[in-house]
Amino acid sequence: MLRNVYLKSLRDQRRGLIGWSLGIVALVLLESALWPSISDMAGLREFLDSYPEPLRKLFNMDAFVTGTGFLNAELFSMLLPILFLVFAISRGARAIAGEEERGTLEVLLVTKLSPIRLALEQAALLATTAGALGIVLFGALVVCSAVFGLGVGIGAALTGALAMVLLGVEFGWIALAIGAATGNRIVALAVASVLAVGAYVLYVASKLVDAMQPWGPASPFHQAIDGGPMGAGLPAAYGYLVATGAVVLLAALPVFDRRDIAGV
Repeated sequence: MLRNVYLKSLRDQRRGLIGWSLGIVALVLLESALWPSISDMAGLREFLDSYPEPLRKLFNMDAFVTGTGFLNAELFSMLLPILFLVFAISRGARAIAGEEERGTLEVLLVTKLSPIRLALEQAALLATTAGALGIVLFGALVVCSAVFGLGVGIGAALTGALAMVLLGVEFGWIALAIGAATGNRIVALAVASVLAVGAYVLYVASKLVDAMQPWGPASPFHQAIDGGPMGAGLPAAYGYLVATGAVVLLAALPVFDRRDIAGV
């Protein structure tokens, strides 16, 4: 079992995954249950038109009158990204650095398990658990859409869930890489969180400030949620979400491999 960190850690995290899954289902259920009353609201279009244009653009409020647009604005603009980022960054930060702080990392490394293999298995574990939450999100969207008449298609629910998974995995891998390179869980958590907040600020600024608009596509949030991830097809920008986290992780592997773990 010590030689297969991926399977052991996946087994150890099953209860936490259940809790996170229930939270995501509850969030989707609560927001979806509001749709029947929202869709029947008189003068909804006029009310939305009264908002400043930058805010309408930021939250894609012109599509708010559809079930898909409603969930894009209510869930995918902030709430779900925050949930997936908190989940992935916290797990990425403690995947290696947390083991090192507890003094259990060297126990793993005295076996035939190499540091690089350990880091890759933890990266695969993070992607698997985030993907499991994505599957739960996809199922909740499909079921709630059918129950409350939101009209969210299978493809739209799939791309929405995929966007959240990829966004979480990118920053989770960054946290894992920083933790592996430094051995400090707090540093990994702080740096990845600051980068995530900075990315969101850049995305918002690109929607509200004309001078920042050209910089918007550089933000992972722009790549993941611009235009609403549900119903926007499968953007090529999703590839950047995978590539950025993978590049940072691969760059940290040689540093982790050379560090004197036993001397920490």
